[in-house]
Amino acid sequence: MRILGQGRTSELLDSSDEVFQIDKFFRRMNWAGSTSSEVGKFSPEAKEIADAYNKGVNKAFAEKIPWEFKLLGYNPEPWRTEDSVLISRMIGYLTLSQSQGEMERLLIELVQAGIDEQRLNELFPGILGGLDIDLVKKIKLHERIVSPASLWNIAAPVMMASNNWAVSGKKTASGKPILANDPHLEVNRLPNVWYEMALKTEERYAMGGTMPGVPVIVVGRNPDLAWGATYTFMDSTDSWVEQCKNGRYLREPEKWLQFTEREEIIKRKKKDPVNVVFYENDHGVLEGNPYDEGCYIATAWAPSLSGAATYNTFVKMWDAKNVREGMDILGCIETSWNFVLADKQGNIGYQMSGLMPKRREGVSGFVPLPGWEEKNNWQGFEKPEDLPRCFNPECGYLVTTNQNLNEFGKVNPINVSMGHYRSDRISRLLSEKNEITCEYMYKIQHDIFSTQAVSFMKILAPLLSDTKEAKILKEWDFEYSADSEGAYLFDRFYRELYREVFGKNGFGAEANEFLDKHTGIFNDFYINFDNILLSEHSLWFGGRKREALYLRAAEKALKEQPQK
Repeated sequence: MRILGQGRTSELLDSSDEVFQIDKFFRRMNWAGSTSSEVGKFSPEAKEIADAYNKGVNKAFAEKIPWEFKLLGYNPEPWRTEDSVLISRMIGYLTLSQSQGEMERLLIELVQAGIDEQRLNELFPGILGGLDIDLVKKIKLHERIVSPASLWNIAAPVMMASNNWAVSGKKTASGKPILANDPHLEVNRLPNVWYEMALKTEERYAMGGTMPGVPVIVVGRNPDLAWGATYTFMDSTDSWVEQCKNGRYLREPEKWLQFTEREEIIKRKKKDPVNVVFYENDHGVLEGNPYDEGCYIATAWAPSLSGAATYNTFVKMWDAKNVREGMDILGCIETSWNFVLADKQGNIGYQMSGLMPKRREGVSGFVPLPGWEEKNNWQGFEKPEDLPRCFNPECGYLVTTNQNLNEFGKVNPINVSMGHYRSDRISRLLSEKNEITCEYMYKIQHDIFSTQAVSFMKILAPLLSDTKEAKILKEWDFEYSADSEGAYLFDRFYRELYREVFGKNGFGAEANEFLDKHTGIFNDFYINFDNILLSEHSLWFGGRKREALYLRAAEKALKEQPQK
């Protein structure tokens, strides 16, 4: 992870062209460029812990080099606190910020492909304030939705769907709260990116999960308080359209300012080094060459210069005594998470964290805005206490599953998110029972029932014939067991329905397949598409009846015999 974040993979491990593009991506993001200034902001306790952690890691490096590095002939450099800051930024970007950026890029490409504003509003309801169709069409995209740089995910942990929930003592058999956390973060990966950590002194104790290079517990518990995390889709990434010529960018009324040029030398193992120039302004790094006249995108991610506050915060959780205190602490973390908490007094709580930019009224941050208009600049960041949060809800439980949680806040950090299917299912299972036990929590974590499938089958089932495959699908119990023929057939139908609606008559067949196979857009933001697929009428249907689309998709899906 450190080598990736430094943009030195070509230099130290692999000089292929694909890896060079990964390095170029990280050099453009420049997360390693300002880590020293963040280290200076560490609290005395956070610095003491980081220093001790560094000594331990470097002692281990001196005694035994990991076999992966031996195979590549790489001798690790000493670990520094700056490296831990870099890792925290990378983890933060993986907390669905990258997916958010993909979705915003999709909007630009759809506009440039000629998708009309009415269909865009169906797909992105309520978040297109400030969209200037004519301006977006002028943007010269330096990269499409998926660039070669996105391959860096291969070497980093895949952040899939995650769940957590807390039940107050009022609904448990023991009278004590129970917290469950299921981050879905590839614990079976080699080398593993998550591991257990226990911290113990004569006065204090805490245990939980963390990542290599991170000297704090990310999810876990101390003697008084437990906390778990899922990723949230806070929109902390914004793009601005920059009008450029002769290496300069426009600012109102008619000022042309010079970009800051940052030159990076990317060394390549057994190859000549490559010089790359990046152009920066107050809105971030430009995606393009400003000497080639035109409109380009400059993008900023709010936590890009973060690190110290996050570590200072997590260190405090070692001593946190109750949910209220924990919520106030975790709300100050700079990257976006959904934290649920439970304390030994029986309380439960939820707190979203992250740097949410303050934007002018009427814009959500989802659409690119004219960079030359000062009114479109960020106006600081929202207060943690205004972010979504909840303490001891009347129902006795809290559930987060990467869904939209704006209802719990004074501001609306989320523009697009995952759907409500998992949260609905977990909430139903929790609401149906009062004497909840740890065994029941285990059962919920292993639940494989699909409420999404229920929604679609209500429409499809009455349309199906009595063929063998149709009967299997109609009689399916909506559980995704490994040998379920019904689950297999439903998945085929679902994908065919996507192609019918968003393929040839939507994004285009080729673009649809590309989005499906090479991006996380359909996996992460399925609810935006499902809302259209489940609608009785939609402009995306192209004048076709919903039932006709379902039947056509089913006919294609059920042609092939189910595979076990």
